[in-house]
Amino acid sequence: MQWNNKTPIFMQLKEMVVALIIDGQIGEGEAVPSVRQVSSDYQINPLTVSKAYQELVDSKILEKRRGLGMFVNKGAKDKLLESEKKEFLQNEWPLIMQKIQRLGLSLKQLEKATATSGDNV
Repeated sequence: MQWNNKTPIFMQLKEMVVALIIDGQIGEGEAVPSVRQVSSDYQINPLTVSKAYQELVDSKILEKRRGLGMFVNKGAKDKLLESEKKEFLQNEWPLIMQKIQRLGLSLKQLEKATATSGDNV
């Protein structure tokens, strides 16, 4: 994992867990990797991992089960999808639209670029 210097590591880790849940790699009711495991795997401070997990607990995405670990709550994927879509449409999409307009790109050009990039996936 390459950490971005512009964003705190705990936020990047939180976003990584969110992506894993949205992508279905960690399902509802399943345990997330332990703080110790993540800390060891990514060579980061356990407090950093705990902070990321705690934010997900606070937003009701994860739940702590004493002695068992952290688990993905039921409905977490739908809740995350809703909030991620809202975030994208409010904050990212307007910037993308401005750039599209500034560059004078047409819908046809965007469709062609999308079809071409799909071949590389």
